[in-house]
Amino acid sequence: MQILRRTSVVLAVLAAVWAAGATINKPAPVQARHYEVATLAGGCFWGLQETLRQIPGVIKTTVGYTGGATPNPTDELVAAGKSGHTEAVEVVFDPAALRYETLLADFLAVRNPLPQHTNNLHRSTIFYHDDAQRQAAERVKDSFNQSGKWTFPVFAEIRPATKFYPAGEFHQDYYRKTAVEHACELERN
Repeated sequence: MQILRRTSVVLAVLAAVWAAGATINKPAPVQARHYEVATLAGGCFWGLQETLRQIPGVIKTTVGYTGGATPNPTDELVAAGKSGHTEAVEVVFDPAALRYETLLADFLAVRNPLPQHTNNLHRSTIFYHDDAQRQAAERVKDSFNQSGKWTFPVFAEIRPATKFYPAGEFHQDYYRKTAVEHACELERN
């Protein structure tokens, strides 16, 4: 019986020491970074996703559909133009490493913003999530128009963000999962 008591006391002391040590050596919680979201559309989302993910400061990209009225659109409905949605990429980025304006400028620089893709599925659109993003999008678009680089005005709509529907798993990270040599290319300027 005494052996049982001693063992219990030793275990209790060890548990107390371990608990105290665990709290003393425990690192302070990491502050969650404040990430922002941008939603951009411009041509085939496979190519756009691959281009945007390579920009320093981009944390995550997801391809999907937005801008239409049909809830939970299927790939088939979107491709047939029956949902009003466009192929888009939702970009999570760290504003401490990448300014929203820089992201938009990079988007417009690789995306041919001329009126070649005016259909709903592949229209160039900046979907803003708040008034600051709307104002930034207008500034960047105006800057591109005033640059004189193109003879036509930049054809990129600026619209309020609507519900974003991620595309099926087949579409996510398509170029990284397949050996297909860029099945759709961005129109370069």
